[in-house]
This record gives sequence, C-alpha cells and structure tokens, in this order.
Amino acid sequence: MFEFALEAQHGAARAGVLQTPHGSVPTPVFAPVGTQATVKAVQPRELREMGATLILANTYHLYLRPGDALIADFGGLHAFMGWDGPLLTDSGGFQVFSLGEIRQIDSDGVTFRSHHDGSKHRFTPEKSIQIQHNLGADIIMAFDECPVPNERGAVEAALERTHRWLHRCLDEHLRSGDPDRQALFGIVQGGIFADLREQSVREVTSLDLPGYAIGGLAVGETKAQMYTTLELTTSLLPVNRPRYLMGVGSPEDLVHGVARGVDIFDCVLPTRIARNGAAFTRTGRINMRNLRYATDHDPIEPGCTCYACRTFSRGYVRHLVKAGEILGHQLLSLHNLHFLLTLMRELRAAIVDGTFDDYAAAFLATYEPVTGTQEGVNVPPVG
Repeated sequence: MFEFALEAQHGAARAGVLQTPHGSVPTPVFAPVGTQATVKAVQPRELREMGATLILANTYHLYLRPGDALIADFGGLHAFMGWDGPLLTDSGGFQVFSLGEIRQIDSDGVTFRSHHDGSKHRFTPEKSIQIQHNLGADIIMAFDECPVPNERGAVEAALERTHRWLHRCLDEHLRSGDPDRQALFGIVQGGIFADLREQSVREVTSLDLPGYAIGGLAVGETKAQMYTTLELTTSLLPVNRPRYLMGVGSPEDLVHGVARGVDIFDCVLPTRIARNGAAFTRTGRINMRNLRYATDHDPIEPGCTCYACRTFSRGYVRHLVKAGEILGHQLLSLHNLHFLLTLMRELRAAIVDGTFDDYAAAFLATYEPVTGTQEGVNVPPVG
C-alpha cells in the first residue's frame, strides 16, 4: 500500500508521489499540523479546498486528551477528525522531552508528568507504537530522543538510545501492527555533528524502512548549521525513499529544504503566527496589527487566490485582529496555509519543468526572512 516514485529531479530537488492507503501525496509537500486532531481555526473541508494532501497529528497530546483508546473506539483518527486523506502522527518523543516534566530517562523509556495536570506517565518505544496503532495514521514515527543539537555528549547519549529504541519500535510494529496499513519511518538524529549524522543514517537505513525523517534541527542551531547538516544528511539517504524534515516550515526554509532533497515538511508556524496577527506575503511576513493597514483596501496579498484575499481587505482583517475576533485568526490561518501550500505546488512544478534554480533564486531574492528568532519551528508550545 506504500510506494514512493520519483517523477523528476533538478539538482538535489525532487518531485515524486507517495502512495498511502488514504490517497496519494505529491511531493515535495507541506503538512499542516493538527496537534489536537484539528488544524487550529481551519475545517477539514477548507483544507481539502486549498489542496492539502497530508496532515500531522500529535501522539503525546492525543494520548493525554482524549486518549488513544477512545479515538480507536471512534474508528481511528481519520473518522474522529473527519479527514479522509493521508495522516501522519509523530511519536510524542519531542513533546515528552520538551513539555512533560521529566522524572526519569533510562534505556527502557521515559517517565514524565503531564503538562496538563501533573499526572505521571511512561512512554517506551513499544507504548508509542501502540498509541499510534490506535490512532491509525498512515505514517507513524519511531520513538526517539531529540537533544540540544550542539552538546556532543548529550547528542551521543541520545543517539545511542534513539537507535536502540528504533529496533524496538520496528519489532512492536511488526508484532502488533499492520505494515501494509501504517508505514513506520525511522528518525535520523546526531545534532550538528557530521560524523554522528553519518552514523545515524547508517544505523537507521540498515532497517530498510518505508521512509526516513530528519530530526533534531531547528532546535537552537543557526540557520547555516541547519542547512549544512541537512545537505549532508539528505546526500546519504536512499534515493528511493521519502525524506521528512520534522518541524520546519518557514517559507525560506521550505525552499532551502527542497533544494537539498527534502520531500515532506510540517510546522505549526502558519497557524501560530496567524493567532498573533501575522501573515505571509511574497516579500516576507507582515504584522496586520500595524496602524498603516487600518485604511488599506487591498487584500492581505494582492494576487493571492485564498478565500480571505478574494473577499476581504487588509483594513477589515486588521479590525478583526485588533478586536480579538475569532474570524481574524481564521482568515489569517487560511491565508498562511494557502500561501505555503501554493509555494510547495510551485516548487514542485519548477522541479518538473526544469526551472527550479531560477524559481528558488527569484523567491529568495524578494522574500525577507524573520531574523533573530526561531519562532514557530521546533519549539515546545502547542501548535
């Protein structure tokens, strides 16, 4: 049920199609994040209308509330959240280490307290896989440890655990799951250290899994370190398997990631910045709270075909944001997601027609990134 086929390549950039039990996913692709089985302020119908083909949900949060067994009783996550397209769940590992109050990390797993009520819980590789089996996503992730990327001792210890836990995840998946219905991806770690990344790629790819994720980036390293590490890692991964860069989604990082051979991305950024009144445009991020937009009759971005831009002015959207109206969050979320999904489709088309280098250069020449912050990437707050 899981097949990945490349259709075109331009340099390291790749255009392909990933087949899943719930439909095909053209790549490169951006997956909106539905942390709590919902993409915040956006309906599944709206996601389908804007061309979303893959959504991510979070194991840690859904295990705590409402519980993976309850979701299984509803027929799994697809039925529970009303989304009939492909789904991906992370392992919960990143949230356990970043949100939960850690009580014990050992070779068997992690004991932590819930960030909701302080209740005590334990995740092992087997437990993470069992939860993800209950959730029923098409793509599931191995349980890993994501350390601070530039502390070598911590990275080495985490890498050893991550590799041992991967073997246990695969054993549990084969024992209690259905590999034809759910594809288990392994996660490459190693921080910013080239030799550890190479070691991790060798270990993770030795299991010949349906796909491979790149973890431990956008967690405190510089952009230059992220791009260098990413380029090394993708160059070592199998050509015939999809590559998933976890938790990265700013527009410039999507372009740089695709240029380095990444196929799948996810991030909470588009809906998070929407709740703070910000919008993506082709020239960079704008703050809709600014007074200059109060009398602006233009749409959020002239030429954009999203519902918000087809229907409303910047002046109206600013009014909603300043008034604290929910519709303001909804419209900005729709626009920001539409922006990223359109960007990914354009990147894919440029790979197919052989103009990727020109497209990427033109986009990066006019887009001004946010500097001095990693807001909205791999950081703990809920998406």
